[in-house]
Amino acid sequence: MFAADHSQEAPYDNQRYIDRSRAQEGVPVTVTVDSVNTGPSAEELAAFEQERPARRLSPALDRTISVCCASISVGVLVQVFFPIPAGTQFYLMLFLAAVLPGALLCYRGWRVPAFLNPFRGDQRRDDPPVTDWILASVALVVSLYPLLDFDAFLERRQAPTQLDLLAGSLLLVLALEACRRTTGWVLPVVSLLFIGYAYYGGYLPYTWSLAHQGFDFSAIVAQLFMGTAGFYGTPLAVAASYIVLFTIYGAVLDASGAGKFFIDVSFAAFKRSRTAPGRTVTLAGFLLGTVSGSGTATAVSLGTVAWPILRRAGYPPEPAGGMLAAAGIGAILSPPTLGAAAFIIAEYLQVSYLVVLGYATVPTVLYYLGILLAIEMDARRHGTDAAEPSTRSARRLLLRFGYHFVSLFLIIGFMAMDIPPFKAVVYATLLQIGLSFLDREHRLTPRRLGLALAQGTRSVLPVVATCAVAGIIVAVVTQTGLGLNLAEIIVSAASAISENHTVVLIMTVTLSAFAVMVLGLAVPVTASFIIAAVVIAPALFQLGVAPAEAYMFIFYYAVLSEVSPPTALAAVATAAITGGRAIPTMWQAWKYTLPAFLVPFAFVLTPNGANLLGLEGLGGAAWTLVVSALAVAALAVVTGGWIAVRTGWLERLLCFPAALLLLYLAPTTIGVGLGLLGAAVVINLARRQRLRNTTKGPLPT
Repeated sequence: MFAADHSQEAPYDNQRYIDRSRAQEGVPVTVTVDSVNTGPSAEELAAFEQERPARRLSPALDRTISVCCASISVGVLVQVFFPIPAGTQFYLMLFLAAVLPGALLCYRGWRVPAFLNPFRGDQRRDDPPVTDWILASVALVVSLYPLLDFDAFLERRQAPTQLDLLAGSLLLVLALEACRRTTGWVLPVVSLLFIGYAYYGGYLPYTWSLAHQGFDFSAIVAQLFMGTAGFYGTPLAVAASYIVLFTIYGAVLDASGAGKFFIDVSFAAFKRSRTAPGRTVTLAGFLLGTVSGSGTATAVSLGTVAWPILRRAGYPPEPAGGMLAAAGIGAILSPPTLGAAAFIIAEYLQVSYLVVLGYATVPTVLYYLGILLAIEMDARRHGTDAAEPSTRSARRLLLRFGYHFVSLFLIIGFMAMDIPPFKAVVYATLLQIGLSFLDREHRLTPRRLGLALAQGTRSVLPVVATCAVAGIIVAVVTQTGLGLNLAEIIVSAASAISENHTVVLIMTVTLSAFAVMVLGLAVPVTASFIIAAVVIAPALFQLGVAPAEAYMFIFYYAVLSEVSPPTALAAVATAAITGGRAIPTMWQAWKYTLPAFLVPFAFVLTPNGANLLGLEGLGGAAWTLVVSALAVAALAVVTGGWIAVRTGWLERLLCFPAALLLLYLAPTTIGVGLGLLGAAVVINLARRQRLRNTTKGPLPT
């Protein structure tokens, strides 16, 4: 997993960021390329294992938990075709009962006295102490408690018994603890603040916008535990019916050799130009992300393989790290998989997942266009060389292993035939299992298949904990009406600057983008999207923004938090790989992803922004794509400083307003933007001609 020629500290940082990304969003991917990877020493691995959030279990316990996780995966797959007759809420309770104890056992908790943890002094074992076994047992009991008499439990929603409240309170504590272990303190603390608001909001002055009638603790617990908007609300429903199926599919895809194939075919596709290494990284990030589902995990897995090649090509550490981070998060902005939040968008909008993929198509093209243009300009600025890794030709790889693409295309094809995505991904999983036997090295024998199924469920443990706790926030917002109140506050703050509707909308959208980005710095993408969707989206709705546009706007900014200073987890992770400085790497990642920061504003601000999501037909999508592509090119000039030759300050000064005007997608602004962009091109061509007249030898290209 680790690249050669790094300092001793780098492998620990690299692996730690892989685990953080696992805890945030998706499936871990391990790619090994012998020509560039030597791997860490046993001492390095042993030292790092002391810091991992996930436990290194003893072989016997690891096998036991793997069997349990594989059984859960089988149950989830079977449930798609033979749903539980008692209904969705019954299934969600059963699913949480199966998964929550695993999160408490597989992730480290509080330090406990040595007599409660007999394995504490054994460096080879990291088994749960007695206290964690107790917590896992209690989690199992309280999660199954409602199922003892399910109908009676539902009838008691308005008048819960003391036993109901005790079970609900214990589940609240255990869900918060599981979330803390897997994703850190921030989301549990935010959830507790929301609970505090539900309890103490009745004490606020009634003239305040945030005041409400107030709820006692029993009403809050009943809402969380016995209602349909708490633990068992939309976030957990999406995790249990969509996300877990895609993590299982990703684990099967990876175990069958697809991850290694995607890396190899990307390196083989571009060979003999100075921009080939950058293009390779971009393509590999896109393909690898279909397996990973996590931006940071993709960036790190790709970086350990690609950084030695980028270094030989002449890329400095910081631009290389920024490129890797941008390529990594691009995968969760792009069809055919997107991120976990895309399933929640489909649920909120009551549309098929295929429709959400359609929304993301044009923005994806613009995102990768921006990266490719930045690569072209950086290759010229840094004077990079062609780097040709030793691998087979792309043609031979595609002929031999191209079947790995079949299951991905099958998912899209089935959804186009109106087959639900949860069935489509199961069919794709079964097909991939069969296709694995075409490769002797990666065929999914019963043992390997069991490990893949177990990995699928293990990968979803942090997501389930996150979704269960995010349900707390959704429940409080629903119970107190906080979403509408905050929407009024945001709109009022924008209205204080101007009464003009356009100005108010611009200020509201800017405040919303900043809020989502700040929120995403502290919590996983899925959680930040859920919180913003229930708290911030109503403000956009009040100003006439359509739900699809508002949710996609929030989705993009939630994802972009992974490359947003001051934390920029993906950029920090890749900086650890390249040995670059963290802050400059963040700014380089921001440079590569700049179109993704600005294009979402067009969704909600411009009269023709809906065309970027394909909401007005193919014709509208086509012309807005062309105009927006010119805007992205202008942005690339601003950040990359190159057109025909290196630009001066005047070209950049012209291109920045040109990009903004083009992105507004109105006839007048498009005309002015084209004029400014054309002027910048003419000035740069004149600059090239002057250089040609005064410089002996060829100009840099």
